[in-house]
Amino acid sequence: MAEPQTAAVTPKAKPKPVATSASAFEMPKFEMPKFEMPKMEVPAAFREVAEKGVAQAKEHYEKMKSAAEDATEMLEETYATASKGCSDYGLKLVETAKANSNAAFDLFGELLTAKSYSEVVELYTAYVRAQFDTVSAQAKELADHAQKVATETVEPIKESFTSAFSKAA
Repeated sequence: MAEPQTAAVTPKAKPKPVATSASAFEMPKFEMPKFEMPKMEVPAAFREVAEKGVAQAKEHYEKMKSAAEDATEMLEETYATASKGCSDYGLKLVETAKANSNAAFDLFGELLTAKSYSEVVELYTAYVRAQFDTVSAQAKELADHAQKVATETVEPIKESFTSAFSKAA
Protein backbone atom coordinates (compact mmCIF):
# COMPACT_ATOMS: atom_id res chain seq x y z
CA MET A 1 0.00 0.00 0.00
CA ALA A 2 1.01 3.37 -0.75
CA GLU A 3 1.33 5.94 1.97
CA PRO A 4 -0.94 8.88 1.65
CA GLN A 5 0.88 11.93 0.74
CA THR A 6 0.64 14.75 3.18
CA ALA A 7 1.09 18.15 1.86
CA ALA A 8 2.96 20.55 3.97
CA VAL A 9 0.46 23.00 5.35
CA THR A 10 1.71 26.48 5.63
CA PRO A 11 -0.21 28.98 7.69
CA LYS A 12 -1.82 31.76 5.73
CA ALA A 13 -0.24 35.05 6.25
CA LYS A 14 -2.45 37.79 7.62
CA PRO A 15 -3.02 40.60 5.22
CA LYS A 16 -1.24 43.74 6.24
CA PRO A 17 -3.40 46.79 6.84
CA VAL A 18 -3.28 49.27 4.06
CA ALA A 19 -1.84 52.57 5.10
CA THR A 20 -4.38 55.31 4.70
CA SER A 21 -3.97 58.98 5.05
CA ALA A 22 -5.33 60.56 8.24
CA SER A 23 -7.18 63.23 6.29
CA ALA A 24 -9.59 60.71 4.77
CA PHE A 25 -11.38 60.12 8.13
CA GLU A 26 -11.41 63.59 9.62
CA MET A 27 -14.69 65.01 10.86
CA PRO A 28 -16.03 67.93 8.94
CA LYS A 29 -15.58 71.20 10.74
CA PHE A 30 -18.54 73.45 11.25
CA GLU A 31 -19.59 76.01 13.78
CA MET A 32 -22.56 75.69 16.07
CA PRO A 33 -25.09 78.41 15.50
CA LYS A 34 -25.34 80.93 18.30
CA PHE A 35 -28.80 81.53 19.61
CA GLU A 36 -28.96 84.83 21.33
CA MET A 37 -31.97 85.81 23.35
CA PRO A 38 -33.58 88.86 22.00
CA LYS A 39 -33.19 91.78 24.32
CA MET A 40 -36.56 93.08 25.26
CA GLU A 41 -37.91 94.92 28.23
CA VAL A 42 -40.33 93.02 30.48
CA PRO A 43 -43.38 95.16 31.12
CA ALA A 44 -43.61 96.57 34.63
CA ALA A 45 -46.98 94.89 35.25
CA PHE A 46 -45.49 91.45 34.62
CA ARG A 47 -42.50 92.25 36.79
CA GLU A 48 -44.78 93.32 39.65
CA VAL A 49 -46.86 90.15 39.36
CA ALA A 50 -43.72 88.01 39.40
CA GLU A 51 -42.32 89.86 42.41
CA LYS A 52 -45.63 89.49 44.28
CA GLY A 53 -45.69 85.79 43.44
CA VAL A 54 -42.16 85.30 44.77
CA ALA A 55 -43.01 87.26 47.94
CA GLN A 56 -46.17 85.20 48.49
CA ALA A 57 -44.26 81.96 47.91
CA LYS A 58 -41.67 82.99 50.51
CA GLU A 59 -44.41 83.94 52.96
CA HIS A 60 -46.26 80.64 52.46
CA TYR A 61 -42.99 78.73 52.81
CA GLU A 62 -42.29 80.45 56.14
CA LYS A 63 -45.82 79.64 57.35
CA MET A 64 -45.48 75.99 56.31
CA LYS A 65 -42.05 75.75 57.93
CA SER A 66 -43.42 77.24 61.16
CA ALA A 67 -46.42 74.88 61.09
CA ALA A 68 -44.15 71.86 60.51
CA GLU A 69 -41.91 72.89 63.42
CA ASP A 70 -44.97 73.35 65.66
CA ALA A 71 -46.34 69.95 64.64
CA THR A 72 -42.99 68.29 65.34
CA GLU A 73 -42.80 69.90 68.78
CA MET A 74 -46.39 68.90 69.53
CA LEU A 75 -45.71 65.29 68.51
CA GLU A 76 -42.61 65.15 70.69
CA GLU A 77 -44.58 66.45 73.69
CA THR A 78 -47.42 64.05 72.98
CA TYR A 79 -45.05 61.12 72.74
CA ALA A 80 -43.40 62.08 76.04
CA THR A 81 -46.80 62.38 77.74
CA ALA A 82 -47.99 59.05 76.35
CA SER A 83 -44.74 57.34 77.31
CA LYS A 84 -44.90 58.63 80.89
CA GLY A 85 -48.60 57.73 81.15
CA CYS A 86 -48.00 54.18 79.91
CA SER A 87 -45.10 53.79 82.32
CA ASP A 88 -47.27 54.94 85.22
CA TYR A 89 -50.04 52.57 84.11
CA GLY A 90 -47.56 49.69 84.04
CA LEU A 91 -46.43 50.56 87.57
CA LYS A 92 -50.05 50.57 88.75
CA LEU A 93 -50.53 47.13 87.19
CA VAL A 94 -47.47 45.83 89.03
CA GLU A 95 -48.74 47.31 92.32
CA THR A 96 -52.13 45.70 91.74
CA ALA A 97 -50.59 42.32 90.97
CA LYS A 98 -48.40 42.59 94.06
CA ALA A 99 -51.36 43.42 96.31
CA ASN A 100 -53.41 40.53 94.87
CA SER A 101 -50.49 38.10 95.23
CA ASN A 102 -49.89 39.16 98.84
CA ALA A 103 -53.60 38.65 99.61
CA ALA A 104 -53.49 35.17 98.06
CA PHE A 105 -50.37 34.20 100.04
CA ASP A 106 -52.00 35.50 103.23
CA LEU A 107 -55.04 33.32 102.50
CA PHE A 108 -52.89 30.24 101.92
CA GLY A 109 -51.07 30.90 105.19
CA GLU A 110 -54.37 31.14 107.03
CA LEU A 111 -55.69 28.02 105.31
CA LEU A 112 -52.66 26.06 106.49
CA THR A 113 -53.45 26.96 110.10
CA ALA A 114 -57.15 26.16 109.81
CA LYS A 115 -58.33 23.43 112.15
CA SER A 116 -61.52 22.40 110.41
CA TYR A 117 -63.17 22.28 107.00
CA SER A 118 -65.77 24.85 108.08
CA GLU A 119 -62.99 27.26 109.04
CA VAL A 120 -61.41 26.76 105.57
CA VAL A 121 -64.74 27.54 103.88
CA GLU A 122 -65.21 30.60 106.11
CA LEU A 123 -61.69 31.93 105.39
CA TYR A 124 -62.03 31.31 101.67
CA THR A 125 -65.47 32.95 101.50
CA ALA A 126 -64.20 36.03 103.33
CA TYR A 127 -61.20 36.17 100.99
CA VAL A 128 -63.38 35.94 97.87
CA ARG A 129 -65.70 38.73 99.10
CA ALA A 130 -62.75 40.96 99.97
CA GLN A 131 -60.99 40.21 96.66
CA PHE A 132 -64.16 40.91 94.68
CA ASP A 133 -64.36 44.38 96.23
CA THR A 134 -60.60 44.91 95.88
CA VAL A 135 -60.47 43.82 92.24
CA SER A 136 -63.50 45.99 91.41
CA ALA A 137 -61.80 49.02 92.98
CA GLN A 138 -58.51 48.20 91.22
CA ALA A 139 -60.25 47.85 87.86
CA LYS A 140 -61.99 51.20 88.33
CA GLU A 141 -58.70 52.84 89.34
CA LEU A 142 -56.88 51.38 86.31
CA ALA A 143 -59.69 52.44 83.97
CA ASP A 144 -59.65 55.97 85.40
CA HIS A 145 -55.88 56.13 84.99
CA ALA A 146 -56.09 54.85 81.40
CA GLN A 147 -58.77 57.47 80.63
CA LYS A 148 -56.58 60.19 82.16
CA VAL A 149 -53.55 59.10 80.11
CA ALA A 150 -55.60 59.01 76.92
CA THR A 151 -57.04 62.47 77.58
CA GLU A 152 -53.64 63.96 78.42
CA THR A 153 -52.18 62.41 75.28
CA VAL A 154 -54.92 63.47 72.87
CA GLU A 155 -55.58 66.96 74.24
CA PRO A 156 -52.41 68.59 72.79
CA ILE A 157 -53.16 67.05 69.40
CA LYS A 158 -56.73 68.33 69.48
CA GLU A 159 -55.58 71.82 70.50
CA SER A 160 -52.94 71.81 67.76
CA PHE A 161 -55.45 70.90 65.06
CA THR A 162 -57.90 73.49 66.35
CA SER A 163 -55.27 76.24 66.26
CA ALA A 164 -53.99 75.12 62.86
CA PHE A 165 -57.47 75.21 61.33
CA SER A 166 -58.22 78.58 62.89
CA LYS A 167 -54.97 79.97 61.39
CA ALA A 168 -55.82 78.51 57.99
CA ALA A 169 -59.32 79.98 57.98
